[in-house]
Amino acid sequence: MEIDRMRALLSALHEARFSGLRSVSYDGKTLTYGSDAELAAAISDLEARIARATGATRRRRWGTVATKGL
Repeated sequence: MEIDRMRALLSALHEARFSGLRSVSYDGKTLTYGSDAELAAAISDLEARIARATGATRRRRWGTVATKGL
């Protein structure tokens, strides 16, 4: 799948999730997800595929926090 097409589908998925819908229509096809968790998983998977296709990596930040207990 082309990157532009994946981004368009990702946009449609985000729009559906934020509007509270579980059905997405794209390219004449309708996808219906059983729950919000399934829709969130589809979004996460598509974001990972786009990142791999574009060569982008997810940044992780590590840090240390210390207190004196005051």
